Amino acid sequence: MSEPHLLPDDPRVWLKRAKSNLIRARSEIEGVYLEDLCFDAQQAAEKAIKAVLIYRGVRFLYSHDLAELLTLAEKTGEPIPDIVMQAAKITRYAVAARYPGIIEPVSRQEYSEAILLAENVLAWAEGVVQSKA
Repeated sequence: MSEPHLLPDDPRVWLKRAKSNLIRARSEIEGVYLEDLCFDAQQAAEKAIKAVLIYRGVRFLYSHDLAELLTLAEKTGEPIPDIVMQAAKITRYAVAARYPGIIEPVSRQEYSEAILLAENVLAWAEGVVQSKA
């Protein structure tokens, strides 16, 4: 049985894409840079936040700045847990980490933190969208 087609303005499709990015971020494959995996972690968090914004009917720019996006969500009255606000730290992986030499190589600890932060954002976003749908 195939899944129903979801339109781009459906927050569930954004959550599905966020989950896809998180799966890729977790898949440590030989030869793949931690910076690239951190990029996917950042993308998971970004898409999850945008799912909440879409759910709340908020228009947003296609920004990679997680602090900016979370602040926008907070302005709608959506409570943002501190553990989710901490995800702003992984904004740095949105662009600079994709290119050689712009940032220092990512450590194993930084990678683990990026995954945890993305997981926290995704769990929060799923709770917002699913509990109020």
